[in-house]
Amino acid sequence: MNTTAFGSRLRELREQKNISLRELAKKINVSGAFLSDIELGRRFPSPDKIELLAKEIGVPVDDLRQYDFRDEAEAIRKMMFADPQAGMAFRTLKDKLTSGSNPQEIVKKLTKDKK
Repeated sequence: MNTTAFGSRLRELREQKNISLRELAKKINVSGAFLSDIELGRRFPSPDKIELLAKEIGVPVDDLRQYDFRDEAEAIRKMMFADPQAGMAFRTLKDKLTSGSNPQEIVKKLTKDKK
């Protein structure tokens, strides 16, 4: 299971390639501040920028796309509005996470096989 945030993974890969933030930003035609925001998890790049980032740091684009959870977030948002019980389930999950519950333990409980 992927447990790394997009920005953290991008920074890790960029540093492994010994590319400065400003150098990478220039190569993909964004500001250093924008790329910094991506690495800090405040913003997210468009699909075309993900492709450029992958090319510039020398990884397959799917290696970066696996850290893009926007489609899942949108699907969750739609479920919450379409089904009040789903909304309550997601609210309960949010409350558990913000009160310090371990995300890996929650996933384990939700996915364990019933025997």
